[in-house]
Amino acid sequence: MTETPNTFSEPEDDEISLLDLLQTIVDNLRLLVLGPLAVGLLALGISFVIPPTFTAKTQFLPPQQQQSAAASMLASLGSLGGLAGAAAGLKNPADQYVAYMKSVSLQDALIGRFKLQERYDAKTKMDTRTILNNNVRIASGKEGLISVEVDDKDPQFAADLANAHVQELVKLLGKMAVTEAQYRRLFFEKQLSQAKDNLIAAEVALKATGISSSVLKSNPASAVAAVAALKAQVTAQEVKVGAMRGYLAETAPDFKQAMNELANLRSQLAKQEKDEPGSSVNAGTVVTKDSGDYVTKYREYKYQETLFEQFSKQFEIAKVDESREGAVIQVLDVAEAPERKTKPKKALISIIATLASGFALLLFVFIRQALRHAGQDTESAKKLGALKTSWRRALGLA
Repeated sequence: MTETPNTFSEPEDDEISLLDLLQTIVDNLRLLVLGPLAVGLLALGISFVIPPTFTAKTQFLPPQQQQSAAASMLASLGSLGGLAGAAAGLKNPADQYVAYMKSVSLQDALIGRFKLQERYDAKTKMDTRTILNNNVRIASGKEGLISVEVDDKDPQFAADLANAHVQELVKLLGKMAVTEAQYRRLFFEKQLSQAKDNLIAAEVALKATGISSSVLKSNPASAVAAVAALKAQVTAQEVKVGAMRGYLAETAPDFKQAMNELANLRSQLAKQEKDEPGSSVNAGTVVTKDSGDYVTKYREYKYQETLFEQFSKQFEIAKVDESREGAVIQVLDVAEAPERKTKPKKALISIIATLASGFALLLFVFIRQALRHAGQDTESAKKLGALKTSWRRALGLA
């Protein structure tokens, strides 16, 4: 009887045995133990040579909102609130102040004040800013506080640089506030001057008619005055919207609100003009040509008078804002020279170096043992030789 071959015979075991791995580790135990220890001691020695780094920290509370000192005056103006009110109301002011502290203007002020380009041995200001950004950490917390941390080899310099960030921020905010207020003051000063000249001209024209107000007792002069005042408000609102285009986008909520107010004023003006007294007959009262001319001059005079009053209020608000101080910043923790260094952490450096070198040596031992086994096998030796030939050809050595 012919014996059936065993098709399920156990294949050649090419898998790496756990005992073989353990034997490899034991054979190289001295290298795997002494090597990492030597590297760890070497890293520990090098860490003593590295200059220590100190970290100074300051915390402050930024202004909760950005608004002018004349905010109480804006409430009395109703729909014609000043430009300062349009620019107020930030959702997250802390992020804006962080952006201010990271701005090029503030960084250049610090670079010039502490001569950081020479201290950091940087070739350009851009390189100095990069080093400064690496040494400074600015963040805003959930509680609303902004923290500034500065790393430097000199503890006192780190504290001075941290405090200087807050000081330069105060200067920058004061400069921005004055600049914005000056712009508004000059703008409304020019508008006020023009409105004053127009008011004088309208008054002269009104007196030139030779008709006193008693002539128009039967006419609704109050309605004429109301139309003129409303027309002046429309003009003032148009001027305000035009100025807002210089610092607000058309999609901004404040700008949209101003446009809605302008549309409402125009709608009211159109309605009032329909009901304005005519030039011939109104409520059964005949108006002569001279009296009609007086109504026109009177309406122009009231228009210029109201316009002058509106620009006067805006001009006074701008003057108050120009004289005010910058935004108030409350410093919670003033940075002091740290007594303990933060870098380098010698123990951590030594442990990481020891573990990393141990893993690298272990990998080296396994790869070396695998190459030795491959050299003893004919087929593996051929593959290894072909791999070496391809490697040399790729490097241009063959």
